Amino acid sequence: MKVIVFGATGMVGQGVLRECLLNSDVTQVLSVARSSTGQKYDKLRELLHKDFTDFSALERELTGYDACFFCLGVSSAGMNETDYARVTYDFTLAAAKALAKVNPRMTFIYVSGAGTDSSEKGRSMWARVKAEPRTRCSPCRSRRRSCFAWASFSPCTASFRKRSCTAWSTHQRSALPCPERRLPQGVTTSERVGRAMLAVAKRGFGKTLLENADINALAAGSA
Repeated sequence: MKVIVFGATGMVGQGVLRECLLNSDVTQVLSVARSSTGQKYDKLRELLHKDFTDFSALERELTGYDACFFCLGVSSAGMNETDYARVTYDFTLAAAKALAKVNPRMTFIYVSGAGTDSSEKGRSMWARVKAEPRTRCSPCRSRRRSCFAWASFSPCTASFRKRSCTAWSTHQRSALPCPERRLPQGVTTSERVGRAMLAVAKRGFGKTLLENADINALAAGSA
């Protein structure tokens, strides 16, 4: 299986990339990002790209893949709705449309958050915007489309940590000590997300919206 990972340098993407690189069923991984992952594997290729609203020049590079794991995202803290929507909605839809054009049978999986507002009319800006790719993804004619709506994360694997992940992990420890002990079904890890994404890409799943309990169950089943 050949996969594309968007956002492989971020909090979620680092763990997803790790699982793809360690999985023997994955023969090639393409990281599409604005900066290098810093990882060196024979099956990893990196494609650095700046304009995430336009992938038309990359169609040849993006052709021939079986699955895309779209993990790109930012915190809404300090952002206005227009800028946050550009990263959260516009980037996701631009990538999905481009990939569906060149890989119509591809599985496309993207990361959202628990508690998103599917009505897109609520007071919470991040919840409205996060719901947009889920409710407006009909133009993306991929074979499978799935949304991973995670609720809370435990710290990611030390060997793959970069600054964003380490900073988040420190905050997570202080805000939610031993989160898995307190909320076992409400917490997952980026590695479990990666294993669950691979499971969906290989075998499919009966739901298009997967939350932490689904992600953890899929990850356990693929271990």
